[in-house]
Amino acid sequence: MKSDFSNSSHEEIELFYVHISQKVKILREKRKMTQLDLALDIGIKSVAFYSNCENNRYDKHFNLEHLYKISKSLQVEICDLIN
Repeated sequence: MKSDFSNSSHEEIELFYVHISQKVKILREKRKMTQLDLALDIGIKSVAFYSNCENNRYDKHFNLEHLYKISKSLQVEICDLIN
């Protein structure tokens, strides 16, 4: 018998990832940066990987280091990417 001790459902976590990536996209576009510009600025050499994170494809997501670097690049507080 499998027990799930998590306090969050898989769907809830996926919605959280979608929210963050949409926020990143909105703020990036507001700064008139391309995905390539931001990817390179935060040290990601593959725009495809960055795009997959921003668009929640292939189970790719930004990690905490990415979010920290994105917040610096976009000149926003890291909490602005989450709220």
